[in-house]
Amino acid sequence: MKRRNFLRYTASGILATAFSPLAIHEFTSIPDRFIAGNDTIKRFGDGRDWFFEKRFGMFIHWGLYAIPAWHEQYQWRAKVERSQYMQLAGQWNPKKFNPEKWLDIMQEGGMKYICFTTKHHDGFCMWDTKYTSFNVMNTPYKRDILGMLADACHKRNIPLSLYYSIADWNHPKYPNEGRHHELPPQKGDNPNWLEYLEFLKAQVRELCTNYGKINGFWWDMNVPEHKDPAINDMIRKLQPDAVINNRGFDEGDFGTPERDFQKDDIIAFTRPTEACQSIGIESWGYRSDEDYYTDRHLLRSIDRYLCRDANYLLNIGPTAEGIISTENEAILKRIGKWYRSVKESLEDVQPASQYTANRNIMLTQRNNTVYVHLNKDQQGNSVKLPPLKKRPVKATLLNDGRRIETIVNLTPTDHVSQQPVLRLRDLPANEMANTVMVVKLDFDTLPWEK
Repeated sequence: MKRRNFLRYTASGILATAFSPLAIHEFTSIPDRFIAGNDTIKRFGDGRDWFFEKRFGMFIHWGLYAIPAWHEQYQWRAKVERSQYMQLAGQWNPKKFNPEKWLDIMQEGGMKYICFTTKHHDGFCMWDTKYTSFNVMNTPYKRDILGMLADACHKRNIPLSLYYSIADWNHPKYPNEGRHHELPPQKGDNPNWLEYLEFLKAQVRELCTNYGKINGFWWDMNVPEHKDPAINDMIRKLQPDAVINNRGFDEGDFGTPERDFQKDDIIAFTRPTEACQSIGIESWGYRSDEDYYTDRHLLRSIDRYLCRDANYLLNIGPTAEGIISTENEAILKRIGKWYRSVKESLEDVQPASQYTANRNIMLTQRNNTVYVHLNKDQQGNSVKLPPLKKRPVKATLLNDGRRIETIVNLTPTDHVSQQPVLRLRDLPANEMANTVMVVKLDFDTLPWEK
């Protein structure tokens, strides 16, 4: 059955977030909003295409804020005086920082690239910059942290993306006006936006020149909402393989939904997208008494985005000593174990959820294989895939390799439509309630094609 013909048979009556077995199934058509983005996102056609191959990355928030271990915006949220906050630089000495260990943990978590905070809102620079003294070289540590991390990434051929905050709570030229994510006006400052931009551009040029190949530039907090495409043009000239996000001075290359932003009516994204989420509920930087999301919550979030042709950055915050805490490491190891078991359903696949009216699951597809992702609460131990009516040659639960029973038949709840549908039976829903199950369906020909 061709896509155009298939859509005429898809149910509008079961488009609720939950797929209720009591729903009346009338297979008519899916509203346009549910089929937007069916086509694969257009690739860049250059070195930036690494972004579509390495879908899962690690975000790292690390800086002076790891010392009070409360929040990466400690200075702002706890209303700490700038002069007091700056004294933290005198305590910065992460002697246990080992970028190789970070990358070991990253790869064990199933992640393929890394995004690192070179300068957060506090203005402290994690590299050897000549444009401000508020940097790692003027601390007891006296080492270029970004340089160490970049060398380790290049050795392993791991793409490195750089985070840079436009808002700056330290620089006297930045116009802190008390807007969101800004300090109130500071005594002794001489705000001048154009002069601050020259400082910013000089630092960006430094970052894109002194650290070898850079694969991404991740802007944050363009509070003044200033537009200047020339800044991203400079990055592209210096680092042509770098993808640039949409939080800077133009729309960039990709969108950046944050935390658990959801739009369930998006079957697949229509432009490159990279969601970001932290494993900690309260903070992105290291927090000593952090509350953590459940594995199930994180796995569902990761799966939900990757199924829709998006990338995913999962964040951790190292301690002031430079280590990834045991709690953080354990969470990443568990995520990595799941990811490795199901990664064939998430890498080099196309979104295919438009081919079923069941909005309680998502589909991805490669050749004649369809993957069923159970990334929401399941009401029972079976899943229907209306209006699909073809039984697969084989059905396998990727999580542990067990065979899954399939059947095509008419059930009592389908009495109105009188249409038999493909059903997956006896799923270990209780046994695997804290993970995301993915069922691999092997067909001789795709069930929506003649």
